[in-house]
Amino acid sequence: MRAFRQAGEKQLPNPILYMAWSPKRDLIALANTSGELLLHRLSNFHRVWSLPPNENTGKEITALAWRPDGKIIAFSLNAGDTKKVVLCDAEKAEILHVFKVMIPGPVSCMHWMEVLDENSGLTSFYESEDESNRFLPKLPSLPKSYSTTTKIFSEEKSDEATNLLGDVRLNILVVGGQCGFIELYAYGLYNIATVNKVEGTCRSLCLSSDLKSLSVITEVRSANDDPEIHYVQLDTGLLSSNLAEVTKMARKFTHISTLLQYLQMSLTCMCEAWEDILLQMDLRLTTFVQEKNTSTQVQDEFLELLLWGHASPELQALLMNQLTVKGLKMLGQSIESSYSGIQKLVISHLQSGSEALLYHLSEVKGMALWKQKYQALGLDLAIIEDAIAVVGSFTLKASELLQVIDKSMKNFKAFFRWLYVAMLRMSDDHVPPELNKMTHKDLAFVADFLAEHFSANEELFDRKGKYFNVERVGQYLKDEEDNLVSPLNTEGNQWVKFVKESTHLKDSPLLFPTYPQKSLHFVRRIMVAVINLCLQQPSVTIGKSVSEALRLPLYTVPESSENTPRLFEMPALWNASKASMHYVVFCMPEIAPSKIYLLRRSTDPSRAVPNGLIAIDLSRPLNTSIDDEDAVAEIPGNGTFRCLDARLYDAETLTVVLQSQEEERVLAQLPLGNALRTEEDFTWDNSLRLDQQNESIPSQGLVWENQWRQLDSMKAQFVAVNGVRKVSCVLSSNLRHVRVFEMDVEDEEEDDEERQEQSLDITPDQDALEEALSSGGGPREAAAGASMEAQEGGEGEGDEEEEQPAEGSSTDVLEQTSGSDTL
Repeated sequence: MRAFRQAGEKQLPNPILYMAWSPKRDLIALANTSGELLLHRLSNFHRVWSLPPNENTGKEITALAWRPDGKIIAFSLNAGDTKKVVLCDAEKAEILHVFKVMIPGPVSCMHWMEVLDENSGLTSFYESEDESNRFLPKLPSLPKSYSTTTKIFSEEKSDEATNLLGDVRLNILVVGGQCGFIELYAYGLYNIATVNKVEGTCRSLCLSSDLKSLSVITEVRSANDDPEIHYVQLDTGLLSSNLAEVTKMARKFTHISTLLQYLQMSLTCMCEAWEDILLQMDLRLTTFVQEKNTSTQVQDEFLELLLWGHASPELQALLMNQLTVKGLKMLGQSIESSYSGIQKLVISHLQSGSEALLYHLSEVKGMALWKQKYQALGLDLAIIEDAIAVVGSFTLKASELLQVIDKSMKNFKAFFRWLYVAMLRMSDDHVPPELNKMTHKDLAFVADFLAEHFSANEELFDRKGKYFNVERVGQYLKDEEDNLVSPLNTEGNQWVKFVKESTHLKDSPLLFPTYPQKSLHFVRRIMVAVINLCLQQPSVTIGKSVSEALRLPLYTVPESSENTPRLFEMPALWNASKASMHYVVFCMPEIAPSKIYLLRRSTDPSRAVPNGLIAIDLSRPLNTSIDDEDAVAEIPGNGTFRCLDARLYDAETLTVVLQSQEEERVLAQLPLGNALRTEEDFTWDNSLRLDQQNESIPSQGLVWENQWRQLDSMKAQFVAVNGVRKVSCVLSSNLRHVRVFEMDVEDEEEDDEERQEQSLDITPDQDALEEALSSGGGPREAAAGASMEAQEGGEGEGDEEEEQPAEGSSTDVLEQTSGSDTL
């Protein structure tokens, strides 16, 4: 009986740079050198979906992390000067959210954790979280015609923000990069802390589940300019001691962030509804003025047509040859349709979104007034009040746009009706009786419309390059600094008059400020700037509270690892939630190639850990608990190994890829129980690196038992594990060959041999293929007589089989991965 059951194997066309198991499902996410994100399931390593790079994401994925509930995958992109983090739906391969990070240089590592601490304050908050749903209506979904890569709110659901937020329990995405910059994002959306006090480039991160500390592996330059690996523990006690308050604030601010994007996308929908056809009247009248020979004003030309029914040859040519009766009718229908669409979006989206924004900001204001609880988190009452005021201004500007739309629709209907009848008469067509009647009131209305919209304005022409501004809605949707060309006339508004004449109300803080000369887009930009300032203040305050509690120089970076992808390179970090411990696993191949080092630190920086550092000696024969010579003989290389990669499987088990002296590779589970309970301790000398005091580190040998498996026909190099799902994935040194295993299931030799005979993924000479691929050679050169079909079996008919689920729902594919579990 062999340990572990092989569940799948594959040769991949592109080298893999990052791999991470889902915390909830038997799914593994892979990122390759072409910028493609792949999701595979454990069973036969079949592909569920792939997300190719595009212009909105980029081609260089630099880090990867799963949300703790397994529903969203986060990956970072290096797109030139812009560094972005993308949140992708694990079920549909749909990009849900993209945000920029302020880290200099590319993102080098990410970690997504969930808070597991419970207290009475959080319990009451969990129970009251849905109170906002009792007061606020659900936000309507965006129109189906609206298409964008970044979609916070899908067409099917109006509460996508809740899906992005996940469970009420706080989860934090930690992003690290160069120059020691670290950013913490609550729910993967809201930047709750920015830390820039860490020296060096972050190589891996691990935030403890109790929020007491953050472990960081950094690479720094020594005085001799040699790269050194340091372990740093940051004290994040402010987050831990104010967990309930942090959760409430983060929840509210995340709602506010998603609402801002909802309003932005609603405005984009409005701009799409406002078509260029609405400007046709302006452009044609401008051409008419520039080309006509007479000095008569256009207003006079139309008034003469209105009063006497006669049109000049130039005006008649404009109406009959350029506009035409059919074109005028289509223009009128287009304007009415566009105006109706914009009006609905303002009422259903902008106003409802603004009301929800005011509600959440008002609750944040209440938090800021509770200084005993929230002052330490950096809530600034004055900035929050400014944010509330500017949201009110945005709401007023949206109401102003509604007035302009309503007036414009009435004006255009009356004008087009009169002009349509006039053109029918010019063409001697039949005029319907219902359109032939026009009262003196109708005449006065059209005359006022002509006087207001068709007056030539030299100042207007000098600035905009045209004479007329018949269409007045579009000016509100333009993202420009200039004032409105035709602002709303408020001379007859009694309320405006009353406020201007009132000494007390004119400068009252109770009234929202107005921007009568500015567009809706302009006011939105002011609103976003003020709210972002409100959101950033806690991030700065919490970031300043984070301090460096411990720094341990470990070892210098070996030259052999310079070209190794950083994700695969140790040290590996792991957090034991129940024990409140940070684990660090690393090797020092140039100092002690046959040893694995395990460093343990309490999540509470003030608490010491006995036996905090041990060395696992692989040079001693690893055998069973009794002197079984046969068992020792079965072990390749007679138990002398060096460690290629190691990951914590759980608190007392280490998963390792080992290499014997005969270059044979072994996947093994090493039990750490006895080693962790040893009483021998290590005394640190802070003036030296750890590799300079290696001889004094306590060393332990481990009992191997039967938890190992020889990896035949594979130059295994790296491993990714998930102890909760009890699975592992082994990757070869050329980063193309993968094998996946179920770790707690024994595999019968007969079944294993039968599977190897039937597999099309493995070539007869696997070592030759891997060497050829890693050196740039093609599969034909490596096969040396093997058929191309056998070499590409994993990417031939195997791919056809994987593509089949894409024709249906990806949910069906995911349901096959782990029984009754749901994603």
